[in-house]
Amino acid sequence: MTIDTQRLLDLTAAAQNCCDEDLLQVLREANGLYQQGLQELLRSVVARLDGLPGPDLMAAAISAGMCCDTSQDGDELLLLLALAEWEMTPAAMAYSELAEAAAYRGVSLVSEG
Repeated sequence: MTIDTQRLLDLTAAAQNCCDEDLLQVLREANGLYQQGLQELLRSVVARLDGLPGPDLMAAAISAGMCCDTSQDGDELLLLLALAEWEMTPAAMAYSELAEAAAYRGVSLVSEG
């Protein structure tokens, strides 16, 4: 995986000393890295598991701790498997910590409308 985990860790550390405007920029960059990492991992999961029968994908998703049901197709199940794997990476954990700390300070990528 080519995701820059160290950059996400650096952004998480730097966020502690940012004013809200700078924190929003840090959060945006970190979100981009998070999304990039998830997409890279999804491609890897698809390469490994594409072609498995639906019931096998469902069983794998359930054993990974993901909630799923019979209405979900193979693509959705592959995404759930990638997300389960991604959320356990240091990069994803760093982003989650950063996003939680930002939200605690009232900074979010979701605009209030």
